[in-house]
Amino acid sequence: MIIGQGFTDRTMQETEARALLAEALDAQPLDGRRVLVIIPDGTRSGPIDLFFRLFHELLSPRVAALDYLLALGTHQPMSDEAIQRRLGVTAEELATRYAHVQIFNHHWERADTFRTLGVIPAAEIEQLSNGLLRMDVPVTVNKLIFEYDQLIVCGPVFPHEVVGFSGGNKYFFPGISGPEVINFTHWLGALITSYTIIGAKHTPVRAVIDRAAAMIDLPRLCVCMVVNGHDLAGLYVGEPQAAWAAAADLSAQVHVVYVEQPYQTVLSVMPHLYDDIWTAAKGMYKLEPVIADGGEVIIYAPNIDEISYTHGAIIDRIGYHVRDYFVKQWQRFEHEPWGVLAHSTHLRGAGEYDAPAAVERPRIQVTLATGIPEARCRQVNLGYRDPASIDPATFAGRETEGVLLVPHAGEMLYRLKDRDR
Repeated sequence: MIIGQGFTDRTMQETEARALLAEALDAQPLDGRRVLVIIPDGTRSGPIDLFFRLFHELLSPRVAALDYLLALGTHQPMSDEAIQRRLGVTAEELATRYAHVQIFNHHWERADTFRTLGVIPAAEIEQLSNGLLRMDVPVTVNKLIFEYDQLIVCGPVFPHEVVGFSGGNKYFFPGISGPEVINFTHWLGALITSYTIIGAKHTPVRAVIDRAAAMIDLPRLCVCMVVNGHDLAGLYVGEPQAAWAAAADLSAQVHVVYVEQPYQTVLSVMPHLYDDIWTAAKGMYKLEPVIADGGEVIIYAPNIDEISYTHGAIIDRIGYHVRDYFVKQWQRFEHEPWGVLAHSTHLRGAGEYDAPAAVERPRIQVTLATGIPEARCRQVNLGYRDPASIDPATFAGRETEGVLLVPHAGEMLYRLKDRDR
């Protein structure tokens, strides 16, 4: 059973959220159990601080343990200060009121983090991927979860470039998974293309993630929120796939902006929750569908001075390219991490590659207006603009000229009205 409510015309009050969460948790046999809550890192907006307080209020009197695991995927670990901001608490509060709470980063880079759950066989992968890939996929997950009796996923649902909509079982895979599922699912999404998959509810990538999550033999509850910034538009609590499905339906209504015509130039102004291009690339993913052929998206983030804190050296080596640049030279690239190849082609966007002529034809231009030097931007096959030369205010109100300003880019998906919904 799903307990939840959502709105397209107002935000949910804290009292409403508390009542829904209390009703859902009261129905769960959690007394005396060890509970692990899996939450997003700082690259996802939403009132995680509110739910940290509510879980403490509603569960601490009942459970034997109430701890937290940050679903980092391959993002860099969060510092103590960043964790405090994420949870809306001070160091003193963590040392006193919440002294019994343990908060863990997901250490994806350590082999001893993981337990192998099994393998999704090649024949099943072929079926789940609609014939795009055929290979055995080992399923590994953070072994910390097996020290608990109940898992609770708590996080937002948004249109997403790899899986269609984020949230739900995605907090397990890739959130706390090993590299095999991460690389496989991201490359599968890249083969389908971000342009096609983003904002689609039922996708082959989601099917693989749900199949992997079914191997986790532990009770799982999902607290799926739909947010506008820090405000709640909806909350759905229940079995992961069903709660996620309800939240994705609401996200499709509140997180998609339909426009009349494509734009020649889009300025994506990135908020400070993104600290490298690996995460700030959402300023491209969410706008690609409304950029005209031959147009340009400018990712404006003067605070960013790194391409990827985790994978920057690999990106420096391979660059950013359209999908077929890799597909048509697969022997050259197949041994690179597939998740990084996927990020590369997601950011570069749709296009063509003429292998005999070695000519790449991206559909649009992707330009960085960041603290990353021009030489490095050119090295990785992206355009460069000095951020000091850009005043975002000069891009405002120019839609009739084919210019669009997106002042808080990265979460709202833009689509053309006449595109099949």
